[in-house]
Amino acid sequence: MTDIAPLRLGIAGLGTVGVGVVKIVRKHAKLIEERCGRPVTITAVAARNRAKDRGVDLSPYEWEDDPVALAARDDVDVYVELMGGSDGPAKASVEAAIAAGKHVVTANKALLAHHGQAIAEAAEAAGIVLRFEAAVAGGIPVIKALTEGLAGNEITRVMGVMNGTCNYILTRMQATRQGYDVLFDEAAKLGYLEADPQLDVGGIDAGHKLSLLSAIAFGTQVNFDAVELEGITRITLADIEQAADMGYRIKLLGVAQTTGRGLEQRMSPCLVPSNSPLGQLEGGTNMVVIEGDSVGQIVMRGAGAGEGPTASAVMGDVMDIARGITISTFGKPATKLAPAVPAKATVPAAFYLRMTLQDKPGALAKVAQVLGDAGVSINRMRQYGHDETVAPVIIVTHKCSRAAIDQALAGLGGTGVVAGEPVAIRIEAV
Repeated sequence: MTDIAPLRLGIAGLGTVGVGVVKIVRKHAKLIEERCGRPVTITAVAARNRAKDRGVDLSPYEWEDDPVALAARDDVDVYVELMGGSDGPAKASVEAAIAAGKHVVTANKALLAHHGQAIAEAAEAAGIVLRFEAAVAGGIPVIKALTEGLAGNEITRVMGVMNGTCNYILTRMQATRQGYDVLFDEAAKLGYLEADPQLDVGGIDAGHKLSLLSAIAFGTQVNFDAVELEGITRITLADIEQAADMGYRIKLLGVAQTTGRGLEQRMSPCLVPSNSPLGQLEGGTNMVVIEGDSVGQIVMRGAGAGEGPTASAVMGDVMDIARGITISTFGKPATKLAPAVPAKATVPAAFYLRMTLQDKPGALAKVAQVLGDAGVSINRMRQYGHDETVAPVIIVTHKCSRAAIDQALAGLGGTGVVAGEPVAIRIEAV
């Protein structure tokens, strides 16, 4: 053992992850000290309810009702922010910690997606380490992979399934042959959904994560507002089953890549081959795929949430600080991060189109004409479940641009034969 002074933590937020961190610090105190060369201890904590039973003894620690006060304590070396939220106490306390010369470890993807550039600049100007491994993909060390292990690569594409709740719903739809609404309710009862479910099913949570990975991978300022977002609420059981018949699975997939027009960032449902690593991903698991010019393709799979995995990621950051490892927040100095030029998806792809046609003479011909006028050619088409008034139709296109698909979708409404709003899902090459 060493006589070096311990690294002292102040933990704000004692929910699932905060309690997980406390447990790891206690359970693995000796292991942590051996691996870091110094002890890691907890000095003080902050939470809204002191009386709540969290299943772990917190009596050895000082309590602060105000996380800003915790962040500024003289006996705290690293401020661990696990409260969440893009503003309010989380933002104020992180800023206070930096001003007080404290290193910061956070699991807060919303905070960094909205304010990451300013916070990173402030931390680096103060000589402070700001780490956020737990903010993206739970226990998967994807940020460390990008900033360290793959730092010698030019990254060409980052993609992945980054929201376990959505993956749970989509895979359960296929396994149980139940619709979206039923599985949404199941996920809610299991506690998988955020307090605002739209953060999950609307793709916002995953979009936050993608914007952070993009900044690291491509050396750009975080630009969450440029992420094209589409959630899973329009995905039906019929879509799941039709995709399976064609050899695909539907995933809420994040993709970031640079093109000649700028940085493309999109989080949307996609069809991926059933036999691909992404296609085989089940339940609440996350997967991130990184492609670099030297390394080729790297696939990282693991638990995307939960007490143990997320607390593990927090402790990885804490232990790097204990070892004296310093690295720029997003892999290179924040002041050198270039503003990204947002770009819409331009790489051609095949698309899955679902629409309901009214049972009128020449309906299919009108649809084909609109698609042709937009430059979209049909690869295959299937009609199923026909009744006396409407006929659901599935079309798979040849490769084309998203702009061509959008033009076609706009034109279909004027044909007089399409009931409701068509759905278009990109078929992603993985």
